[in-house]
Amino acid sequence: MEDKKIIEMFFERSEEAIAFLSEKYGAYCRSIAKNILQSEEDAEECINDAFLTVWNSIPPQKPEKLGIYVGKITRNFALNKAKYNAAEKRGGGKYEEALSELEECIASKDETENCIDKIVFKETVEAFLLNQPEEKRNIFIRRYWYLQSVSELSAAFGFSESKIKSLLMRMRTELRKKLEKEDLI
Repeated sequence: MEDKKIIEMFFERSEEAIAFLSEKYGAYCRSIAKNILQSEEDAEECINDAFLTVWNSIPPQKPEKLGIYVGKITRNFALNKAKYNAAEKRGGGKYEEALSELEECIASKDETENCIDKIVFKETVEAFLLNQPEEKRNIFIRRYWYLQSVSELSAAFGFSESKIKSLLMRMRTELRKKLEKEDLI
């Protein structure tokens, strides 16, 4: 079913809208949450919370791209759950590791945690990523948006882990220079 029709169903307050949303974007949201949390139960909790948030926010919101909208909400719930898990010494892991890698691009860990979503969407970062070859761009996004591990990226792209680490380090350095040049950090 098309996104516009699903959104219309939300505006009509039809409960079937959730079923169609789940059918179309459930697997996408599950992969986002599971990559961040590494727990099926926590991922399902985040998806349920995300779908409830979508239900409560449409209307009045009318997202242009429903998949991106629900994906970002799911990601935010998963990141908050990861912070909670890490704060309680319950595991954490991928989220903290990926943020620590980005710390060299962004001034401090606190600033990283507070600004990561804002920076990703700034025109400067978008321009930086769009100017990268597709493969490099995909590796960067899969590492820092979907929080895939270096070993997962290595397997997916057929590169050694050291090549992936090196490529990411060079891209972070390049990004930092661009952000400094634009006075964003």
